[in-house]
Amino acid sequence: MTNNLSSENIIINKYLNKLNQNKLGTFNFKNDASFLKLSRNKKLIITNDTILENIDFFQNDPPESIANKIATCNLSDISAMGAYPYAYTLSLCLSNDVNNYWLERFSKKLLLLQKKYNYFLLGGDLSKSKNLVISANFFGFAPKEKILTREGAKLNDDIWITGNLGDSYIGLLSKKNLIKLNKIYKKYYENKYLYPIHSSIGYKINTIATSAIDISDGLYGDLEKLLISKNIGANIYSNLLPFSKKTKSLLRSKIVKFDKLLSSGDDYELLFTANTNKNSIIKKLAKSNNIKISKIGTISKNKGIYLDYKKIKIINKSFQHFF
Repeated sequence: MTNNLSSENIIINKYLNKLNQNKLGTFNFKNDASFLKLSRNKKLIITNDTILENIDFFQNDPPESIANKIATCNLSDISAMGAYPYAYTLSLCLSNDVNNYWLERFSKKLLLLQKKYNYFLLGGDLSKSKNLVISANFFGFAPKEKILTREGAKLNDDIWITGNLGDSYIGLLSKKNLIKLNKIYKKYYENKYLYPIHSSIGYKINTIATSAIDISDGLYGDLEKLLISKNIGANIYSNLLPFSKKTKSLLRSKIVKFDKLLSSGDDYELLFTANTNKNSIIKKLAKSNNIKISKIGTISKNKGIYLDYKKIKIINKSFQHFF
């Protein structure tokens, strides 16, 4: 890929300006900073994620995929707090492999996601780097009276999860040529890895759930984060864990390992707890929003995570940037 990047001003005006959507507070990127208009009836939720070449994505991944990942990991955090997105800032440390065509595709995907989830770009920064590094701060709003946190799980609460587990991980294995899949399966799973879709219903379960977290680092690791602060445990049941039909087929064929699927990340589904009297409300919510929500277990007084009544020893329970 030849490097034909223009000046910083041209990059901003040609590729990034369209992302502010002429919103109040951006000053159309003509000032050194922006402002957020806050509401007395809502709380501002803030999160930040950074993705790095060769750590969070491959050098030859499509720019649309990289745009999708920096948005999804942040949008997922906003949703897990029972909030909806409002705006974001973006810092791009561009490598020599990035050219104008790359930026056109990258910014176009960002704009599609902004329109889908109704948020806009406030501003950001541009720099040069040996490897591509992208960082974003996302801002969202939650009701003033309640923010969903990881600490609210209560004894005998039900444990729920949105969507399916493990699809992104299988896509990563396929992309690394660590497993062999037929063309249909290969396309399906690698697309799940390249273009993960977060569960955006966090603000809809704000008053229903007692705690929540997004599954970005693996079910085992993220479930443990819900338990550790309250000194409680969880009983989960293998027959209730949600997998796609294709993944069930791979499990039966022993092409993928069950335990690995429970410790793999980047699904960006929501893991949450709720009082058992919310059962019917959650099922109605799933139906009205046309999404899959599965009850996988209950909160118990016995510390640790139990799978089918057997306490499990978790090894490599979640992804770590530092080890």
